[in-house]
Amino acid sequence: MKLVSEYRCFGGKQRVYVHDATETRCPMRFGLFLPPQAESSRVPVLFWLSGLTCTEENFITKAGAQRVAAELGLALVVPDTSPRGLGYPGEADHYDFGLGAGFYVDATREPWAKGYRMYSYVARELWDLVGSRFPLDSTRAGIFGHSMGGHGALVIGLRNPAQFRSLSAFAPISSPTRCAWGEKAFAGYLAEGRDSWGEYDASVLIASRGWPGGTIRVDQGEQDSFLEKQLRPDLLINACRRSGVSLDLRMQPGYDHSYYFIATFMEEHLRFHARNLGVG
Repeated sequence: MKLVSEYRCFGGKQRVYVHDATETRCPMRFGLFLPPQAESSRVPVLFWLSGLTCTEENFITKAGAQRVAAELGLALVVPDTSPRGLGYPGEADHYDFGLGAGFYVDATREPWAKGYRMYSYVARELWDLVGSRFPLDSTRAGIFGHSMGGHGALVIGLRNPAQFRSLSAFAPISSPTRCAWGEKAFAGYLAEGRDSWGEYDASVLIASRGWPGGTIRVDQGEQDSFLEKQLRPDLLINACRRSGVSLDLRMQPGYDHSYYFIATFMEEHLRFHARNLGVG
């Protein structure tokens, strides 16, 4: 593991690392914010998963999370959204498939199965790596994300409730099996038929597994251009109602899909996770 950059930030340290990843068979970058409290004790940790076309840099530079994370004593782990440099044919042809669009699944269709394993990379390899190298309290962990990353956060959290005690999302793809983005990605990455896609669909998982971790927080902009056709929060609402899962889904008037929307409500999400993880 190599340190790429480090900056002092609100008394803590904003770093970027690169390491040779086993799951993705290529070097992977991730951001890590360590609050000042990490200099003397283990701290709770939040994993952030970004959306289509993003790298670890978008959240680090645009979300405005470090000030509040430093106050609360929360570490932030921010992985990339896909493998880079595998060189598969057509990998860079579309913004919503391939580079920057790993969709947090473990691909089973060739050639993607050899490296597009973002589910296991985040939930297993990166989890183990940061937990063993840094002063993080793995018993107090949460996960959140935006759009494709909101989908990833919900799926990884729902499938691993023993790891992640707190769960939230900004404008998540609530049911990728029922929208064009998800159908394209799943058909391309997953060799099995549609009946198997539910393991990567938050609305399906909630209906079948529930969520033991308390309330799920979701914020959604009412002016989001992807709202009706791609994000479908109505499907998430219905699944939670049927399963008795507590969902705090807030429709925010005037907000769109951008990082301006994310930055506006970031502090509320950080404080939501801090309460769930017993901080303060």
